[in-house]
Amino acid sequence: MAADNLTAVLYKIDDLRLENRNIPTPKDDEVLLKMGNVGICGSDVHYLCHGRIADFVVREPMIMGHEAAGTVAKVGKNVKNLKVGDRVAIEPGVACRTCSFCKEGQYNLCPEMIFCATPPVHGNLSRYYCHAADFCFKLPDHVSLEEGALLEPLSVGVHACRRAGVTLGSQVLVLGAGPIGLVSTLSAKAMGASKVVCIDLLEDRLKLAKNCGADVTLKITREESPAAVAKRVEDALGEKPDKTLDCTGYSNTINIGLEATKSGGTFVLVGMGQNEVTIPLLAASIREIDIRGVFRYCNDYPLALAMVASGKVNVKQLITHRFELEETLKAFETAKTGAGNPVKIMIRCNKD
Repeated sequence: MAADNLTAVLYKIDDLRLENRNIPTPKDDEVLLKMGNVGICGSDVHYLCHGRIADFVVREPMIMGHEAAGTVAKVGKNVKNLKVGDRVAIEPGVACRTCSFCKEGQYNLCPEMIFCATPPVHGNLSRYYCHAADFCFKLPDHVSLEEGALLEPLSVGVHACRRAGVTLGSQVLVLGAGPIGLVSTLSAKAMGASKVVCIDLLEDRLKLAKNCGADVTLKITREESPAAVAKRVEDALGEKPDKTLDCTGYSNTINIGLEATKSGGTFVLVGMGQNEVTIPLLAASIREIDIRGVFRYCNDYPLALAMVASGKVNVKQLITHRFELEETLKAFETAKTGAGNPVKIMIRCNKD
C-alpha cells in the first residue's frame, strides 16, 4: 500500500535520511498506528554518531525511533483490546511470550526480544507503523500523545525505583540529572520517597531536577573526591541515602554512589555508560550494599501511565524542543550538538 509514509532511516554513521515508504499492513495480532509523537533518545543519537551500541550494530538501513505514541488506524483480525481511533502509548519491546523469562514475568530479559530501533529491528519514526496490540496501552482522553510517548523513558525510572525498592519514606540519591535521572526523580517522589537528592555537574539540569521534585540538588565538580561528595550528600539529608540510582554509567559517579549509600542499602545501575569501571567492591560487600542492574523495564507501563494520568507526574516539563517529522534531520542535529540545551526533543509525525 503506497501512500505518504515519510520515514526516518539511518543508513550508516551520520547518514540519516527521510524517505517515503509503503504503509505496512498489520499482522493478525497487530495494529496499524498513525503515529503521533516520537521522542529522541540518547541511544538514537548514539547509533547516529557511532553506528552501534555494544553488540548491536547498524549493518543495514534502520528506521529510527522507539519513544512513541499514536492512534489506531487499523486492527488485525485477532485484536480484541483495541479499536480504530484509540490513542495508545507504544511499549517498544515485544517479547516472545513463551520463554522462561517471559513466563516468570521478566520479559525484558527475553533473548528473543524485538525492540524498536535496535539493530536489526526497525523503529517507529514514521507516519505509519505496525505494532503488537498487547504492547500498546490505551491512553485516557486527558493524556496527550506527547505524554504517551514519554511513558517510555518514564518506565525506565519506574523500573529503576522498583529494582531499588523505593517506597514510602525512602531516602534516595539520584546521580545525574539527564533525562533518565529526571524521570527517576519523578518516579521516586511519586512512589513515596521522603527525600530525593540529585547531583550533577550542570546547574541548568539541577534546576530541572528541582522542578521534578528533588528536595535537594548539589552541583559537583570533576575534581571532588567521592568521599567529599558523599559527605555533602549526607549533610544535606541528615543521614546516608538508603537507595541510590546511578543514571550516568560512569566510574566516578558509581564510586560516589557506593561511597554515599547507607550500609545495608541498595545501589542500582541505571545509566549505560562505560563498559568497564573500577569500583570499591570489597568496601561495598562488607557494608552489605546490594548492587543491582537495570535493563529497560518490565510490566512498568501501567504504573507509569497511572502516574501521568493521575497528575502525580508531569512529564511534559521535560520537553524542551519540538519539531515536525519533515524537520527530523534538524531535530537530530540539535540532539547531537546540544544546541539550546535540549533535554527531551519531540517530533510530531502527523499534523492532524
